[in-house]
Amino acid sequence: MKHKQIHYIYTSFALLLFVALGYMVKFYPEALTGFDSSIQTWVRGDLPTGLTHFFKAVTVLGNTPVQAIIAIVAVIWLYLNQYKSEAIFVGTSGVLASIMIVSLKYIYQRPRPSITHLVYAGGYSFPSGHSLGTFMILGAIAIVLAQRLAKKGAKVVIYIVTGLLIALVGLSRIYVGVHYPTDVLAGFTLAFGLLNAIYPTYDRIRFEWRFQSKQK
Repeated sequence: MKHKQIHYIYTSFALLLFVALGYMVKFYPEALTGFDSSIQTWVRGDLPTGLTHFFKAVTVLGNTPVQAIIAIVAVIWLYLNQYKSEAIFVGTSGVLASIMIVSLKYIYQRPRPSITHLVYAGGYSFPSGHSLGTFMILGAIAIVLAQRLAKKGAKVVIYIVTGLLIALVGLSRIYVGVHYPTDVLAGFTLAFGLLNAIYPTYDRIRFEWRFQSKQK
């Protein structure tokens, strides 16, 4: 019970922060201008060619087709290998991310930054779909992988590598100019909250199905 409550506490704080950011974006966007502009300037710098090529490549990882392929491949592989609850967890994370991205962008309708865009991006800006989707899908996969490993060191490596990939995707969206830093922060915050919200249910089902020999 305590373990479950901790995840829900994380969810509550994450959602509270997201709501606060969303409120500012919707009603007082000018209050975020200084914060966003300073980080954009620091991240983008003078747009060196090497870094531009790097972030253009990294940002592709968060594209919707790529996210979908990663999620679908992971779900199929897990299900075929009798990790049924894990497959549902990853699939649910991907579907939930998609629903949140579409609905929240429509609700907030924040225009994209007026600075130079280095890649094409249509639609609205808040929250960052790349950040939200990548965090939820790769985060769910990382949780599943870590549960399969016995050594604590190996688990830490999984989380560090996954966290680095997620962070780079978020940073790339700021660098290529299609998102404000607060868009990325909102995407990460919401993803963290949602993963903590659904994790206890997944973990319970996983335990029950393993105990009942319904899966590995």
